[in-house]
Amino acid sequence: MRTSGVTDVVVGLNPNDHLCWPFDDFAEFRARAAEFLADGLQLGQRACYVARGDDLATHLEAEPVLAEAVRDGRVDVVSLESRYRTSTTVTPEEQVEAYAEATRAAVRDGFTGLRVAADATALVLSPGSLDAFCRYEHLIDRYMTTEPFSAMCAYHRAELSEPAIARLSSLHPVNNARCAPFRLHATEDGIALHGEVDGVSRELLSLALRNTAPNQGALRVDATGLRFIDHHGLLALHGYARANAATLVLRSQRSSLARLVSLLELDDVECVR
Repeated sequence: MRTSGVTDVVVGLNPNDHLCWPFDDFAEFRARAAEFLADGLQLGQRACYVARGDDLATHLEAEPVLAEAVRDGRVDVVSLESRYRTSTTVTPEEQVEAYAEATRAAVRDGFTGLRVAADATALVLSPGSLDAFCRYEHLIDRYMTTEPFSAMCAYHRAELSEPAIARLSSLHPVNNARCAPFRLHATEDGIALHGEVDGVSRELLSLALRNTAPNQGALRVDATGLRFIDHHGLLALHGYARANAATLVLRSQRSSLARLVSLLELDDVECVR
């Protein structure tokens, strides 16, 4: 089962977990990335460290397990540019396929899967790149729901705006700070919402929903982890489903959500437990 929540540690996660880690300084990122990758090695995964700069292998030397793994090939160290191929001609779908092939290769080589720690800050700095990378984040999260791939996506706070950090953080099932009031992430047949959605976060929800797509005529939303949603949020979900010619299907144990659907007279919304 995939993890969803706010955490201050990067160990003990599952082989297909997806973590967003905004960071304040590069020493912090390198230390947490090393812990995350070493934990993956314990699970039998191949590890991959992706960052900017030169001589990237030296970033992992403080962790003896990783230093040895770099030498024997269990850890790949690659530049951000070569891993993500920042050309504007490469689509988010092609980026996901590149990681899917790397995961398949790891399994063929006898590993249990692939684990990546990446400083992806530079990929969302150019105009228009944030939208495309948010699309990528959701697509790769969807891939993780069924495949043995896990990732720690790190973003440098000093280089990105708070709204950008919030958008990126909201698309991960796990993050290290309450940068966003909710987390929207993929499930095998739809999406899940955790946290709180109100009038203030309605726009952020609408932005997050842009990256999703209904499945077989239905937008299935697992709302069992949603602590609160007001009519603004519910109407945003309903409007997105209708705009995509889909039925909104809400899964929740809370009777209050069904009552809100009834009060708003959303007769085409299905509420299931």
